[in-house]
Amino acid sequence: MVIAADNTIPFLKGVIEPLGEVRYLSSGEFTAEAVREADVLIVRSVDKCTRSVLEGSRVKLITTATIGFDHIDTGYCDAAGIVWKNAPGSNARSVAQYLAACLVTLSMRTDTPLQGKTIGIVGVGHVGKEVETVCAAFGMHILRNDPPRAEKEGEASFVSLETVAEEADIITFHTPLTKEGKHATWHLANESFLRKLKRKPWVINSCRGAVCDTKVLLDGRGTGQISALIMDCWENEPHISCELLQTVAVATPHIAGFSADGKANATRMCLEEISRFYTIKVERIGEVVPAAPLCPVIDLNQFASLRVEQAVLTAFNPLPVDKALRDTPEHFESFRANYNHPREFAAYTILHATEEEASVLSRLGFSVPSFA
Repeated sequence: MVIAADNTIPFLKGVIEPLGEVRYLSSGEFTAEAVREADVLIVRSVDKCTRSVLEGSRVKLITTATIGFDHIDTGYCDAAGIVWKNAPGSNARSVAQYLAACLVTLSMRTDTPLQGKTIGIVGVGHVGKEVETVCAAFGMHILRNDPPRAEKEGEASFVSLETVAEEADIITFHTPLTKEGKHATWHLANESFLRKLKRKPWVINSCRGAVCDTKVLLDGRGTGQISALIMDCWENEPHISCELLQTVAVATPHIAGFSADGKANATRMCLEEISRFYTIKVERIGEVVPAAPLCPVIDLNQFASLRVEQAVLTAFNPLPVDKALRDTPEHFESFRANYNHPREFAAYTILHATEEEASVLSRLGFSVPSFA
């Protein structure tokens, strides 16, 4: 077996080699010539699996270490008999952790408590459900918008996008990117959406860049209809709008799902798909485990105030990567490829929490022994 794998996928090297010949490629090296003799591709979102790359190859299976799969020409793959598999839910908690940290950052910066705020979650799948858990822990009122789920499960638990626009103090997008069909999400945040905003919300995009129209976001910030933007996903990545970058409260280079835990989950899921497809055992899959944090214990007594918020930012603080991106936005993809993947909240143990703090932190996913 010949496997072509993205050379930045963590935990893969040394584990997959027993399965066959492994050729590690950078994103720019996924060409027709490079994959022609490959049986399996292991990719991420920057590795474009298009017809021009795949046609004439012997590729039988594509596994992507991502939730999204818009970088794969699924129509061509289905027609050509190429099986493709994504990694749904692998980084859901990572994105929720990112959202928690960004909300805490903006809350502290603006002296705006999160408790009691109304948040509209657009897209309540694997990620949206984890985001809902985080927001509930902070005492926020939640509006859920997910038309496909509403059609299947009934409207009672969901609201329209118009209701989200009219009633939410914070709006966060967690949809796939689709350009066709009844519930297409391309430019879901468009001029019509902007006109319906009533409460000058914070708007967050940590799903796919083109779900939000860049011009609309700029217009919204310019008019004040959007009071703040948190942007992890951008149109035209890696060549992002520097004009938009200058208006954003928290800016990151598409790393919301990049926790060490999420990466390990995705790598394991790719290996499991190869195992199922070829009916072979991946002997070393148990080695796909992230390392413990350098300081896995967070003692709340070290913080004079805002102890829950400080615990969140101790586990993950978005501001260092925010500064790096602002300083050199042209290094967008390099930041992603060389990112220092943080551990998720569950890897940290909290000490000296009050009952109220323990309740919030345990719901966020931290280990709180006295609360357990």
